Amino acid sequence: MAGRSILEKMKSLVGKDPDAVFAKVKGVIHVGANSGQESGLYNRHDLPVVWIEPNPEVFEKLIANIAAFPKQRAIMGLVTDADNVEYPFHLANNEGESSSILDLNLHQEVWPDVRYERTIRLFSKTLPTLLKENKVDPAPYDMLVMDTQGSELLVLKGAAPILSQFAYIKTEVPDFESYKDCCQVKDLAAFLEPLGFREYSRHRFAGRKGAGNYYDIVYRKD
Repeated sequence: MAGRSILEKMKSLVGKDPDAVFAKVKGVIHVGANSGQESGLYNRHDLPVVWIEPNPEVFEKLIANIAAFPKQRAIMGLVTDADNVEYPFHLANNEGESSSILDLNLHQEVWPDVRYERTIRLFSKTLPTLLKENKVDPAPYDMLVMDTQGSELLVLKGAAPILSQFAYIKTEVPDFESYKDCCQVKDLAAFLEPLGFREYSRHRFAGRKGAGNYYDIVYRKD
């Protein structure tokens, strides 16, 4: 979400040591990269990272921002629960950070200045398909980070064949319908808990009375 690095988010998630989670991680797959604002943090932990970003206009900034980090690479692609499905992808005015395949709903109650400027058409891939097509072995990566503006459950459903390899799943998620029919906290819990993932930490970072709250949540596999 706009203007917040993963370092700022993790400060509240892990107490006084904001880097504690990353000391336990071997590698990160980050779906919904935007321009790679967290690249410096990942580099400080010497982590291999695969960034995935669907917006072709933001992708060039991502490539430039990670150029100095040889363990980080970027893939352009829209990740959902199905291959080769065409979606409208709405481009937001906050440098693309709130862009989504979903229509805005109560999002503007929390961020009233955010709006869509235009829409492009993109074809989707599941995470396993996209990694395979780009010759990425998912085995070295034990943390999945998602920031996909409401489509997180689609990402997880499509990634089902490889989810068991992740020790941690971190996502940004609301407890209200920020985007139309978006993934909410209750949906994540219902999907992940039967797979052995339990909530490890939660940090409220935004919200508004009458709308709801946004959280950063980390799940850890039992």
